[in-house]
Amino acid sequence: MQKDSKIYIAGHRGLVGSAIVNNLKSKGYSNLVYRTSSELDLRDPQAVAGFFEAEKPEYVILAAAKVGGIVANNTYRADFIYENLMIQNNVIHQAYMAGVQKLLFLGSTCIYPKACPHPMKEEYLLTDVLEYTNEPYAIAKIAGIKMCESYNLQYGTNFISVMPTNLYGPNDNFDLEKSHVLPALIRKMHLGKALEQNNWDSLRADLNKLPIEGVDGNEAEDAILSVLGNYGIRSSAPLGGNQEGDSVHVEIWGTGKPMREFLWSEDMADACVFIMENRDFNDVTPSTVDGERPEVRNTHINIGTGEDISIYDLAHLVKKTVGFNGEIYFNEEKPDGTMKKLTDVSKLKALGWEYTVALEKGVEKIYNWYL
Repeated sequence: MQKDSKIYIAGHRGLVGSAIVNNLKSKGYSNLVYRTSSELDLRDPQAVAGFFEAEKPEYVILAAAKVGGIVANNTYRADFIYENLMIQNNVIHQAYMAGVQKLLFLGSTCIYPKACPHPMKEEYLLTDVLEYTNEPYAIAKIAGIKMCESYNLQYGTNFISVMPTNLYGPNDNFDLEKSHVLPALIRKMHLGKALEQNNWDSLRADLNKLPIEGVDGNEAEDAILSVLGNYGIRSSAPLGGNQEGDSVHVEIWGTGKPMREFLWSEDMADACVFIMENRDFNDVTPSTVDGERPEVRNTHINIGTGEDISIYDLAHLVKKTVGFNGEIYFNEEKPDGTMKKLTDVSKLKALGWEYTVALEKGVEKIYNWYL
């Protein structure tokens, strides 16, 4: 890519997309193109075709997607498979039609089987059944990988797929109805801390910034306590009687035993830009033998740290970072999801990239950003 190459970033306001925009700008790329969802509905084939015809981007980074945590994935199953398939199909196909030089498609490590060996290697894709709760989303992302591979093989395009592990960072989603585990823990502990300190100014400011189920900071105390209780943030003190040190507990779904890997979003962005600058589809495909190429499969690239942590230990790390002194209660009647999700990042390392932000530092950084 040249510094003045026209680069379209789909999903530029999201967790990953915004980090990629910042990374590109920091490296001197000056011809960046993006649209908000209200300006361009990526689910609309005609709208996407019109955009590519008008803008003619040379490079595309497809970071737009409908995403959410275990509750959202399991509840809105039709939305997750339909919207993600439509977004991918439209952008990837129009990138081919417009003669885009290179496209980067972002997926997720939830593409791997529920009972996948660990660490998860790219070759384990489609070797067993998926985790049920996020099966529709995972199937959409697998389809995106196969679409990129298929267009490359049939049309000679240069479309690359990357599968990031759990991401966190600036512009994360802290909506407790839809957020992933780490931002949800950050916000729950922050609200729990405010509740145990009887700090209603902090509670109201938080809810005014991001209401929960329509409840903002202008509601009565009992309404606020009620909606906090819906998300497992509860005090034993009588209404309005909280004093610092009162018993407050934060409920977390599951046993706390599942292991998860987390990557700072700005590291993820750096990996994406590195691949766009330095690597091509041919770098992740088998070499030809006697003039014939073997079957091309599993060309996607895992992006992660190769290190994981239990939800139990993560919760206590967040608790310490936030300064919450209450109790953490693991509700074992709620689902755990996949018990382990650790990526094998040997392919990524062989391509020349490694992460830099350790989890302890990252949690501190994201809580400061949240504040």
